[in-house]
Amino acid sequence: MLNKKDDIPAAADLPNDSESTSSTPPPPDTGLAAWLQVLCMHFVFFNTWGVSNGFSVFQQLYTETLPQTSSEISWIGSVQVSLLFFLGAFSGRATDAGYFRVVYATGAFLQAFGFAMLSLCKTYWQIFLAQALCMGLGNGLTFSPGLAVMSSYFLRHRAVAVGITAAGAATGGMVYPILINKMIYTHGISFAWTVRAAALVMLITQLPGLLLFKPRFTSQDSKSAPLIDTTAFHEPPFLLFTASMFLNFWGLYFAFFYMGTFARDVLHISSTQNFILILNGVGVIRVTGKLNIPIPFSFASAVIIYAWIAVTSVNGLYVFTAVYGLLGGAAQSLFPATATTMTPDVRRTGTRIGMILSVVGFATLTGPAICGVLIQRLDGRYVGAQAFAGSCILLGTCAAVGTRVAKAGSGLNVKV
Repeated sequence: MLNKKDDIPAAADLPNDSESTSSTPPPPDTGLAAWLQVLCMHFVFFNTWGVSNGFSVFQQLYTETLPQTSSEISWIGSVQVSLLFFLGAFSGRATDAGYFRVVYATGAFLQAFGFAMLSLCKTYWQIFLAQALCMGLGNGLTFSPGLAVMSSYFLRHRAVAVGITAAGAATGGMVYPILINKMIYTHGISFAWTVRAAALVMLITQLPGLLLFKPRFTSQDSKSAPLIDTTAFHEPPFLLFTASMFLNFWGLYFAFFYMGTFARDVLHISSTQNFILILNGVGVIRVTGKLNIPIPFSFASAVIIYAWIAVTSVNGLYVFTAVYGLLGGAAQSLFPATATTMTPDVRRTGTRIGMILSVVGFATLTGPAICGVLIQRLDGRYVGAQAFAGSCILLGTCAAVGTRVAKAGSGLNVKV
C-alpha cells in the first residue's frame, strides 16, 4: 500500500483484477461529459443537503408559529434527511441495474412537488407529509443515484470532483434561507408565496440533472445481483467506515438544525439570518481528499462543538459559526466522497454507497430529535445536546482512524 509517488493512486482506488480484465472501460477522469456530471451533482447537493442544511430557518419559523416543541419540529428536518440516506440501498441498487433515469426523474418530481405542496400546509402534520416525507423520498431517489453516476466518471480526480459537487450543499444552504428570510421577514410576503418561489428555484435547478446526467453503464448485466452486497460485511474497512459515518452524522446536524433557536433563545438575538448564512457560506470552501483528510476535520468538528458550550456572547457565536461551518461542512462532504472508494468494482458503486447511506439514515433520523429532547429536559439549556453531538463526532473520528488502519496499516506516510 505504500506509494512512492503522490501521483500514483492507492491500490484500494484501482479496479480489481476481474474488472481490469473485463470490458469495463476506465473512467475518463476528464472531458466535457465528465464535468457536466459534476455540474449536475452540484445541483443535486444544492436541492438535497442544501435544503437540509438550511432547515434552521424552518425550525425557527415553525417554533414561532406552531404549538409543537422544538424536538417535535426537528423531526420534520431529521426525517427529510434520513430518507435521503434510507432509500440509498434501493435507489443505488436500481441505478446499478440500469434504471437511473426512472429513479432520478421520480425523485426530482417528488422534491419539487413536496415543496409546492408545502405552500398549502397549515398544520404540523401537513408540513410533515409535504416537507419530511415527500421531499425526503425525492432526496433519497436523487442523491445516491446521482453520486454513483458522477463518481463513475472519475478515479484519480474523484475526490476533487466530489468536493466541487458537495459545495452545492453550501450554496443551497445559503440561497434557500436568504430567499425565505428576505421574502417573509423583510418584504412581508406570505409563507405560501415564499415557498412557491423556493419551489420554482428548485424546479429550475433540477433541469440540468434531468437533461445532462448520463450513466456510463447502461447494460442490464447486474439486474440479477442482490440488493445487498454481502461481500462488504467481510471487509473491516467497509464496516468501520460505515460506523464512522453513522457516528459523525449522529452529531453533525445538531448545529445546522439548532443554530437559529440557540441564537434566539439563549442569546436573545431577534434576527438569526447572518448566523445561518455564515454557517453554510464558509462551507463553499471545500477541502477534498480521501480517507486521510476526513479524520482531522472530524476531530476538529468534535472539538469546536465542545467549545460551543462556552459561547455566551454574540461575537463568540459568530466565531463558532464560521469555524464550525468550515470544519463541519468539510467533514459532511468528505465522508460521502470517501464512501465512493469503498468498493473494488465500479459497477457496484451505487449498491455499496446505498448500503452505507441506509445505515447512516438511522443517525440522521434520531440525532436532531435526541438533541431536542436533551434541550427540553435541561429546561432550554443546550449543554447536554452539545456534549452529545461532540461525543458522537469524536467516536466517529476514532472509527475513521480504525478504517484507515484496517485499510492501509498504521504508517503515517501511507496515502489512503
